[in-house]
Amino acid sequence: MTTLYVSPHPDDFRSLLALLAAEYGPSSRPQIITEDPPASLNARSRPALVLAAAGDGDSLVSGATAVSWYLAFQGKRAGLDAKQQSQVWQWLSFADNELTPVSCAVVFPLMGVTGVDKKLQQSSRAELMRVLKVLDQALAPRTYLVGESITLADMAVATAVLLPFKYALEPSDRKAVTNVTRWFTTCINQPQFLKVLGEIVLCEKMVPVTPKTNAATNAVNGSPAADSPGAPANGPPKTEAQLKKEAKKREKLEKFQQKKEMEAKKKTQPPSEKKAKPEKKELGVITYNITTPAGEKKDVVSPLPDSYSPQYVEAAWYPWWEKQGFFKPEYGRKSISEENAKGIFMMCIPPPNVTGSLHLGHALTNAIQDCLTRWHRMRGETTLWNPGCDHAGIATQVVVEKKLMREKGMSRHDLGRENFIREVWKWKNEKGDRIYHQLKKLGSSLDWDRACFTMDPKLSYAVQEAFIRMHDEGVIYRSKRLVNWSCTLNSAISDIEVDKKELAGRTLLPVPGYKEKIEFGVLVSFAYKVDGSDEEVIVATTRIETMLGDTAVAVHPADARYQHLKGKMVLHPFCDRKMPIVFDDFVDMSFGTGAVKITPAHDHNDYEVGERHNLAFINILDENGLLINVPPPFLGMKRFEARKAVLQALKDRGQFKEIKDNPMVVPVCSRSKDIVEPLLKPQWYVDCRDMGKEAADAVREGRLKIIPDHHLKTWFNWLDNIKDWCISRQLWWGHRIPAYFITVNDPSVKPGEDMDGHYWVSGRSEEEAREKAAKRFNVSADKITLRQDEDVLDTWFSSGIFPFSIFGWPNENEDLQVFYPGTLLETGHDILFFWVARMVMMGLKLTGKLPFKEVYLHAVVRDAHGRKMSKSLGNVIDPLDVITGISLEGLHAQLMDSNLDPVEVERAQQGQKSDYPNGIPECGTDALRFALCAYTSQGRDINLDVNRILGYRHFCNKLWNAVKFAMKTLGDNFVPSEKVQLSGEESVSDRWILSRLSAAVTLCDAGFKAYDFPTITTAIYNFWLYELCDIYLESVKPVFSKAEEDSTSQRQALVCRQTLYTCLEVGLRLLSPLMPFVTEELYQRLPRRKPQSDPPSICVTSYPTTEEFCWNSEEVDRDMEFIMTIVKTIRSLRADYNLTKTRADCYLQCIDSATVSLVQKYSLQIQTLSYSQAVIPLTANQPVPEGCAVAIASDRCTVNLMLKGLIDVEKEVAKLMTKKGDLEKQMEKLREKMGKNDYKEKVPVKVQEQDAEKLRQSQIELEKVKEAMDNFRKMI
Repeated sequence: MTTLYVSPHPDDFRSLLALLAAEYGPSSRPQIITEDPPASLNARSRPALVLAAAGDGDSLVSGATAVSWYLAFQGKRAGLDAKQQSQVWQWLSFADNELTPVSCAVVFPLMGVTGVDKKLQQSSRAELMRVLKVLDQALAPRTYLVGESITLADMAVATAVLLPFKYALEPSDRKAVTNVTRWFTTCINQPQFLKVLGEIVLCEKMVPVTPKTNAATNAVNGSPAADSPGAPANGPPKTEAQLKKEAKKREKLEKFQQKKEMEAKKKTQPPSEKKAKPEKKELGVITYNITTPAGEKKDVVSPLPDSYSPQYVEAAWYPWWEKQGFFKPEYGRKSISEENAKGIFMMCIPPPNVTGSLHLGHALTNAIQDCLTRWHRMRGETTLWNPGCDHAGIATQVVVEKKLMREKGMSRHDLGRENFIREVWKWKNEKGDRIYHQLKKLGSSLDWDRACFTMDPKLSYAVQEAFIRMHDEGVIYRSKRLVNWSCTLNSAISDIEVDKKELAGRTLLPVPGYKEKIEFGVLVSFAYKVDGSDEEVIVATTRIETMLGDTAVAVHPADARYQHLKGKMVLHPFCDRKMPIVFDDFVDMSFGTGAVKITPAHDHNDYEVGERHNLAFINILDENGLLINVPPPFLGMKRFEARKAVLQALKDRGQFKEIKDNPMVVPVCSRSKDIVEPLLKPQWYVDCRDMGKEAADAVREGRLKIIPDHHLKTWFNWLDNIKDWCISRQLWWGHRIPAYFITVNDPSVKPGEDMDGHYWVSGRSEEEAREKAAKRFNVSADKITLRQDEDVLDTWFSSGIFPFSIFGWPNENEDLQVFYPGTLLETGHDILFFWVARMVMMGLKLTGKLPFKEVYLHAVVRDAHGRKMSKSLGNVIDPLDVITGISLEGLHAQLMDSNLDPVEVERAQQGQKSDYPNGIPECGTDALRFALCAYTSQGRDINLDVNRILGYRHFCNKLWNAVKFAMKTLGDNFVPSEKVQLSGEESVSDRWILSRLSAAVTLCDAGFKAYDFPTITTAIYNFWLYELCDIYLESVKPVFSKAEEDSTSQRQALVCRQTLYTCLEVGLRLLSPLMPFVTEELYQRLPRRKPQSDPPSICVTSYPTTEEFCWNSEEVDRDMEFIMTIVKTIRSLRADYNLTKTRADCYLQCIDSATVSLVQKYSLQIQTLSYSQAVIPLTANQPVPEGCAVAIASDRCTVNLMLKGLIDVEKEVAKLMTKKGDLEKQMEKLREKMGKNDYKEKVPVKVQEQDAEKLRQSQIELEKVKEAMDNFRKMI
């Protein structure tokens, strides 16, 4: 057995890493021992892993990295492929070489492991924050370090920062590295981390740590550091020098204790008069408190708050936009019929269910749709985005039925149909507008005056008309077939409402209406006796109770084993039924015995066999799941109680053969969690063959475009093999089917059957239906008795005609004429068939037109771990909670209000605690929208990390600060030029930023046209953050500081201000479709080019075009890219030599005169951006003064930074000498380890690779140290 030796010290991060890797490892975890390994193993330190090797004794892996790699690799946590494994190695190296030394240097003095040197501790602390900021940057766009789940990289880096988080990083430190803190808390709240580490309490104030009990025990025994974190485990007897060293440590530990006691005393004394330093104030919530009547314009005269706050920014804008009519297609024109050269854009919302509230999937849909709508509106097109809500038949009925039972103890049957429907309307009127409130909160620019509900009279009339027309044409017909039946709901359900639960074998599942769980995932074999002989035929089934409805046994026509049974019968053991043995190609000869029982009335495959062989269809289940048409004692039994009874009866008769595990898929009703039964019912069907072909041909011929095109294969596959669509639902809430069963009170007309379509007629009223029936049977109307079908239509039927029913079809009107067909349908790819295909089919059938020209299908949103959003997992997030923020307790409270059972609530709470240990921070609408659009690049599914959205809130803050700074720079009296144009006097910085602005305009234009949202978000983000804020605003500061020196400087500053204004104004317009609130807030503060005629809001201002912004210059971009390479090289050198505030002269040695000219041209930019004293370009032949640090910027330029006289050279050399000695010792140890005879045989290959990489990195570092020392010596 594998044995893992670890330190018992609770803070030994190296042992904790090994334990974590073991926890994530394979199911057979190693035996854990908290003692030293036996001396015979020659293990130098803990952790050590002893592998039980076959034949030649035990094999040893020692050291935290080697042990954890071995365990993580076994548990598939070391990277999914070679690329990821390489990335994991890099992070292991980072943890070992960068984080661990500096973490120990900060924490060990607090723990009494090493002595206290305040100066050294301060510098170590600064270095720790520097390293953490590197990590913070790497984590900004990620949930985990490598891939989309926890790997060894996360374990290693998390354990390396564990002690600082526990003992040294105060709240203000953690705020400085928000991404690291977010990632660390996510890690430590994973179940595996909690098991190994327990609950981690983060540091509030850095103070010396009370030694842990076991460490103190060791101290008494004379070895205080033996089990200290990171210290080697007890080995051979200690030398005299080691004992002296330990004595010193004990002495220091005692001093620490005394110091701590003194501090405790001070705390008990009254406080002194000395004022404490004010704590750095947290970025709080700023609210908009100026009274603004709903629909009136927000105050934009008051100064902007110091920092961005979503609550302040998002207040009051939406009611004003709505009242001004900006979202209506009529805005800015006399009539919607008025010719618009720029075109029309019309899109209808995928109507969300009235029952619920929006989740992040809806938020993604609406973020994308609103961006597109706002973009088209800003382009000047006649734009309509039409809102609506779906009545959601089953979902709504279930919600109201539960409410009735909970509040009044009544079922819908107790109330009756009419009263129950009244209750549903009452509920809808009270609760149904929540979804509209959420859509408004998301900033959705919908025309609310045109909002539709699928049960509204206008839409209900269209549904009725669609059914009647299609029924009269024979496209809708009556038939008795198998449907998906939910016994709990007493209704047929659509395929989309059936969850397919995969089972690996025997599984007990809860079923509504049964106290005990029911067994699934087993295959029962039993025998049928052959009539007239001693032979028997063995068959197998996963649903043994259905054998009561068997009417045949099928075998393959080519199966030699059964040829002699042609024409024979088998006997049913529980009734006098004789059943034929039929020969059918559908049978798989290789599965089981090659004989299959046939239950035509309760299985989809058997149904088709029954049709082919004209078998009897015996229905053995009623609508409630009770057995009918079966002999006693089974008659009236519940279906799954009959399962046990039938099995026992077969055993009693000696016909049972065996039962074994069988992987299978169980159909579960997503609404009621009941097991779905195939049941024979007379229902209404839509003949989809011709309609499906037309819909497929529309795409094949290019009349309808589906984006992205990887969905085409699925589209064609489904439509080319389409089956008829069952549209009956046994509900009360919905569109009642306008069909009537005819009874003719005339002896000459024989009575009809329910499934006979000839005896059904449809009509807009009972009178119309009666006239149709009288005409059909050639009798007078008074002889006709009608009974309307009790069922309602499938919700997808009304959704299928939504694109034209919202405009009053079939009645001609202006809206229908202008806006149908629409332009675009945007939705998730998961409802491609259930909704999109049906809209296309019904649009073509009923209007002769495609309902839209393009379909854009976005990805499905999953959680950060790639799991489907599910209430029971606790990962369904309300977008409003991301916008406003919510505590973990708040998330838990939402679960308590849901319909989950206690076990599911517990599991969901654990999921929430793991993913959102500190709740969800307030991100704001704009950040959420931007993040959702940025995410759409991840193919079919989006793994959305809610915490990552916070990064885009920080982007809003950066934007806010940039505009505030720029407006201050522009000044109160600034007047922008009326036209956007170049003056010809622009500086190189001006020309460059205008080139980058033009490039951003081009990218956004192309991105919107191609539905490539990540291109748009990246272009805007890069322009604002990296180009405008980081480079341009910094580089032009000298221009404004010297603005008043002379007329030339004044003119240059004026040109610069015009450029800056153009960047702000155009940059905000580019961003407006994605972030409507913050852009409106900031845009309203900017002066206008034409105050009298410019539009009142950014959302109706023109979107920047490539024709207007055509200043992109590859040459200017290339030159600036080269200049920034030089700037970054200078900055890097300054950081290397710790020149934080000191300016140094910079000599730039250029390869040719062209490069010298370029550097001279940009010398002011280089000087400003690199914080240099002077920038002196040199040709290749000109000598560089002595005392410079050297770095190569590119093959065209070398940077020489003058250090002489700026730093203490001897001190720097001494530091480097120490570092050189440390590196040489490390390398010597590594070489000694790698030079051992058995190294290649005993050490795992991965560990050998790691050692080689360590040696290589140390060698590079040593060369750099030597080079730096040589440079310094030249200065002495």
